[in-house]
Amino acid sequence: MQDATLCFPVTDGEILLIKKKRGIGEGLYNGPGGKVEGGETPREAARREVREEIRADVSELAKLGELAFEMAGDPFMFVHVYRSPGVIGEPAETPEARPEWFDVEEIPYDEMWPDDRYWLPQLLEGHTFEGTFRFGESEHDLQDWELETAVDLG
Repeated sequence: MQDATLCFPVTDGEILLIKKKRGIGEGLYNGPGGKVEGGETPREAARREVREEIRADVSELAKLGELAFEMAGDPFMFVHVYRSPGVIGEPAETPEARPEWFDVEEIPYDEMWPDDRYWLPQLLEGHTFEGTFRFGESEHDLQDWELETAVDLG
């Protein structure tokens, strides 16, 4: 199972999402993130991915979640989910993504992975969570899921 990260900057009632322009989840909104590369920690990967995808930095990262994903019955990705109190610098569009701030009350869940609507509210409330999400053949085909909140991510 591939280790990956997601980072969600949240400040002043707004959340920074990216619209993926290529790769897994192309055309959907999500937080900046990607695969953990050899020799780096998930936290280091989250910082690197933010820089690569939106040309900005994050100062603080709070790990709030761990998500396991299966695609078509096979283990696919294990995602370390972080929240940041904003970004340093002005987010910019890159070949990978277009950043956009949204009011936390107007998150475009219909244009996101279907699992996000279950765990992203936990992140916004500052709660820790663990989840397993089972998809069929595509990122739109969520078949089954489990979510536990208020967990110790140790």
